[in-house]
Formats: sequence, C-alpha cells, structure tokens
Amino acid sequence: MSLDMEGVAGIVDWDQCRPGSPSYALGCELLQAEVNAAIEGAIAGGATEVVLNDSHSRMANLDPRAIAGEARYISGRHKPLYMMQGLDETVDAIFFVGYHGSISGAASTMSHTYNPEVFSGARLNGRYVGESGINALVAEHHGVPIAFVSGDEVTWEETEPFARGAVNVVTKHSITRASAENLHPTESCRRIRAGAEEAVRRVAAGKVSTPGIERPVALDLEMQTADMADVATWARRAERTGVREVRITGDDLLDVFRSFVAVNYITRQAGGR
Repeated sequence: MSLDMEGVAGIVDWDQCRPGSPSYALGCELLQAEVNAAIEGAIAGGATEVVLNDSHSRMANLDPRAIAGEARYISGRHKPLYMMQGLDETVDAIFFVGYHGSISGAASTMSHTYNPEVFSGARLNGRYVGESGINALVAEHHGVPIAFVSGDEVTWEETEPFARGAVNVVTKHSITRASAENLHPTESCRRIRAGAEEAVRRVAAGKVSTPGIERPVALDLEMQTADMADVATWARRAERTGVREVRITGDDLLDVFRSFVAVNYITRQAGGR
C-alpha cells in the first residue's frame, strides 16, 4: 500500500498535512484510520501479508504501534523508489490510499504532482497524469495491478486508465482546490474496508489488469521556470524539449521512473527548497 494524505476524508488544508502545524495531529489520526481500514479489508479478502509505504511529506506520518494487522511499515525520506518503495514482482496487488488529483487536472483538493513548487504538469505518452500515473510506471515494470484507489473523484478519473478492474472509494467530492464535501470519517473507513476486501478478491479472481503502459515510454515534465528545466537535465535520460519542458524516455519503465525521482530531488534546489 502506497499511502498519501491529501485524499483522506476530512483533510482539506495544508496545515493538516504539515508536520509541526497545529492541525497535523488530527490529519495523522484521520490517515491512520483509513490505512487501518484498508489493511483490515485486505486481510478479510485473503491477503496474507501487507506492506505499507508512507509516501507523504517526511514519510513518517503513522504511529507504528497502532498499525493494524501487524503490517510492515516503510517510513522515512530519500527512498530510491519514493512513493513505490517496497514494490517488486513478488507483490500481488497495489493499493493507493489517500491519493489526490494532479496539478494540471480538474479542481482537486490540495492537488499537486509530486512537488507543486517545481512541476506544473506531467504527461505520460501524451496523457496528462498525476502521481498515480507516474507511479504506474513501477507497477507496469513489475507486472503488478493497481487494485484499489481512495481519494476524491478526480483522483479516480486520473488513475482509472492505469487501474482497470480496480475498486475505487471516493472519500470526498472536491469543490475547489481548497474545499471539499467529505464523507464522515467513520463512513469513509467503512467503505474503504469493504472496498479493500473486494479488491483482493478481484485480484485473486484475475479481474484486475496491470496498467498497460506502452513501451517505449515518454514522460514529459512541465516546470515552473526555465532554471528548473535546466537543472532537470542533470539527471540521466532527461532531455530538454522546450523552455520549461523536459522529457524522459526509454523502454525500461523502472529506469524512467528512477530518472524522474532524480529530477524531483535535484529540482527542489532550483525551487528554493
């Protein structure tokens, strides 16, 4: 399970997602409840092992003592595969919990694509994608289906092309980038638990497909400034295609993703971080 935070029911403000902010503790509680619901549902559906990859901010947002099902917990920053750390060919299914919409798409609460200070858009083989589409590169490389997705309705619209047959739970309906109509947290967890159980059953029945990304792949990144595009070309495979655009191409999807992670890290400097 790759877990983010902005797609969780009740979370609509950056203060709920930023360590040190007054509302951060509440955000973590809401996230932990939805993650635990997904774990419990997956186990009820037949999962024998669950691995969590904390993918938000400093990537240490859960209380390890309170994680359900004795799931293993990957936490901490600077992971080589970032939001997809822990995934390999031995995994049967991927869950995206608490995901959100892209910076370039329709209004989605707290939408962004990895780093909003750097990226203004990302296209995979010509299609605008968010974090879920970029992360699908790793899923396709290992031949693992994305079986469950939770977040707002925009998140599902952007992820569905890469998650054929997956279960979706809409936790909130975005009104603007700063507001949403949220499910009550108890109801959101109930739906996530039921959806996770169904997702595992679908995988066992062979009803969920891998992302189906065609090779060779082209990942086009639109930057906020020309300086960022220049810095991005320091990463392997990244070539400048415009004043503020960079393209990463290749047949090896994992290699393309690793180059993207490198771009994501080094461009933070040009973005002032």
